[in-house]
Amino acid sequence: MSTSLRLGVAEFRARPGRALLPGVALVVGVACLLAALVLSDALTRSVDEGAPLTPSSVGHVVQVKPQPYSDDPAVRAARPRLDDALLTRLSAVGRAVPVQTAQADLLDSTGRAGQKRADVHVQQPDLAHWPLESGRQPAAGGEIAVDKLTAYDRGLKPGDRVSLAAADGEPFEVTVSGVLKKGGIDSYPVLVAGPDLVRKIDPEPVTDKVWVLGGTRAEVQAAAGDAYGAWDPDPDAGKVGNDLKFFLLPFSVLALATAVFVAAATFRAVYAQRQRQTALLRCIGAQRGPLVRRSLLEALVTGAVAGIGGALLGGPMAWLLARTFDVTGISALFGAVELSPDLLPSLGYVVLGVCVSAVLSVVAAVRPALNAARVSPLAALRDADSEMPTRSVRRLRLVFGLLFTGGAVLLVLLAMAARRSAAGPLAITFSAIAAVTGLFWILGPVTVPFIARLFGKIGGTQWKLAGAEVRRMPQRSASVALPLLLASSMVTFFLVLLGTAQEMTTTLANEERPDATVVDAGDRPLPPIPAQDGVAASVLLHEAEHAAGAEPEDFKNWLKAQNVAGAERFAEGTAIVPDHLSDEKFVDSGGKRYEIVGTVPGTLTGFQPVLGGVTSGPAVKMLVALDQGTDPATFRTRLQAALPANPTVVVETDADERAEAERIMHLGTVLMMVLLGLSVAVAVTGIGTALTISVQERRKELALRRALGVTQGGLQGGVIAEAVMLALVGVIGGGVLGYGYAALAVFVTGIPFVLPGAGVALPLVIGAVGVVALAVVAAFGPSRGAARIRPAAGLASG
Repeated sequence: MSTSLRLGVAEFRARPGRALLPGVALVVGVACLLAALVLSDALTRSVDEGAPLTPSSVGHVVQVKPQPYSDDPAVRAARPRLDDALLTRLSAVGRAVPVQTAQADLLDSTGRAGQKRADVHVQQPDLAHWPLESGRQPAAGGEIAVDKLTAYDRGLKPGDRVSLAAADGEPFEVTVSGVLKKGGIDSYPVLVAGPDLVRKIDPEPVTDKVWVLGGTRAEVQAAAGDAYGAWDPDPDAGKVGNDLKFFLLPFSVLALATAVFVAAATFRAVYAQRQRQTALLRCIGAQRGPLVRRSLLEALVTGAVAGIGGALLGGPMAWLLARTFDVTGISALFGAVELSPDLLPSLGYVVLGVCVSAVLSVVAAVRPALNAARVSPLAALRDADSEMPTRSVRRLRLVFGLLFTGGAVLLVLLAMAARRSAAGPLAITFSAIAAVTGLFWILGPVTVPFIARLFGKIGGTQWKLAGAEVRRMPQRSASVALPLLLASSMVTFFLVLLGTAQEMTTTLANEERPDATVVDAGDRPLPPIPAQDGVAASVLLHEAEHAAGAEPEDFKNWLKAQNVAGAERFAEGTAIVPDHLSDEKFVDSGGKRYEIVGTVPGTLTGFQPVLGGVTSGPAVKMLVALDQGTDPATFRTRLQAALPANPTVVVETDADERAEAERIMHLGTVLMMVLLGLSVAVAVTGIGTALTISVQERRKELALRRALGVTQGGLQGGVIAEAVMLALVGVIGGGVLGYGYAALAVFVTGIPFVLPGAGVALPLVIGAVGVVALAVVAAFGPSRGAARIRPAAGLASG
């Protein structure tokens, strides 16, 4: 062990840069891990700080016991409720306080309601349970507290005035008394108000549970009855704990796995550089054991140093991710904004980073160390100018590569045979693993140079020289390209799936939704709707029992304007139903039976039956078909301007449906790009380390080029061309693989594959350009080192 220690220390003293080079990828990998942990802590802290707290004076919580699901409306209506009768019984034991939530319309700066209604939590003045970030709890009947995300989006602060809509739709102003620590999920506002104000905006709030102050648990249970349960209050009931860690952690683990691949390739190259030294040690009697232990000891130290570096970078990387989430709108999905992760991780995280990095570094170095220790002493008499393996190794590699590739093809065939079953996606997953293993791991020294040769034909001299270097060290090139290829294939796979879903959603919205739908945001009866220009036809839907009613002629004219058939026989006393009810013969409503005479897509009518001639109920919805060429946004603006006294009337257009679907898909695309981009960043570091080693190995060659008249810029260009070529191999190879398996995954699920549009193609192109740019940045150091080689010194080096 002492001999191994001395050899390891001597290597660090002689060439510290080369000894620490394999740790570069681990630095980025550990930084990704700690950034995910630190950002998860900040996100969890933000969510948990805003969670409601049960006041200490509450002794018991009463809720309805879980009930079995039932489709029968009568069964659901007979279920126990948290009603006034229960409150009366509980009041005999102690003070009973219902915990209620209402719905409200928070008007914008123009005085109009939006489509996202606010949740209003009722709070008794002496039982405040929503923590505040600033200001004070609402006390008077004209005060509210708003969530921090709404305050951030609207620029609100304590003392500002905002408008709400009363239960009858009339607007009135209230004062913002405080800003909650809670943020509204996906920009849905969250408000806290007193009971008097809530009764003004919603006479029938929903009771979630009942707090009981006083009495024993047995007394409360007895007063409530067997249908209800009485529990001790849980102060942490609204907190998520560490659940959010599991959202970001898998992506950081993936980045760490990529770092291990890169580190293993770098260790292999470093040990190959020391082949002459290792062989000489073997000549003078060194055993394999001490040589392996020396390598693993170096790897342990390298990993520990990389862990410290990654820990220091984890905080700033978490801050950058937080700012990225804010700019792209991802933070709003979690109800958070302006997260402030710690720039310096805790001591526990630093220790975790060092330990993880050290262990992974040793794991990455095991196989390269064993291979390096097997070198024959005769290798000291020859140079290691290439990585050409023996014929037996090449033959064995070919056999295993073909077996894995053939297995991937066989699994694809099995998946296609098992289409529309659970076995299909599983077979596709294992096929992808087998394809990567066979084509790019086992046969990588053949596949990667072949792809690089294709790129070499489209460039000039620098490209040809770069391709020659890739072919000279095929194993190293394959090891460098593999992590980038894996990351690229995963990004492409998920983006193509998201793009396919987006295209299908857009197609569905285009075919089956009304041009415009006029409703009240709070489900109030519609006022008289004035006529507007650009309207081809419209129909009012009236409230009916388990259905909607309409004038038959108006409904048929509207469907005709929408180019939808199916209501030709619609008349008074009949019904039109959504297509999922096409097997039914009659509709029962209000004690009458209506014969079904046609079906239409459910998205046109809100998935409810339409009864002919039933117009006695309040009008709750207007369906509008616009003339060709009429702008839906203009129609909305004109209609809302014509209803100044009805601020809660909103117009939902077909374009809104598409825009909302595109927004969700865009956020998913950005999220995948950012999180999977961590693995891409780690993979690109492998290009930098490989080029650094390549420049060190080719000092004589590069010096000879300088002596023959190649400029410093020419040498730099050659190194950068090699980086770009390796990046393109990983990006193009992974892109093709990911796209192919995404198409197969969609096919085996039975969903028609829709070619993704610009919403997917553009992020992929931007991502590819970004990877190439990162590769150029990674090659900057090695290229500068190559340009600084002096011809005389380089030719004289051994």
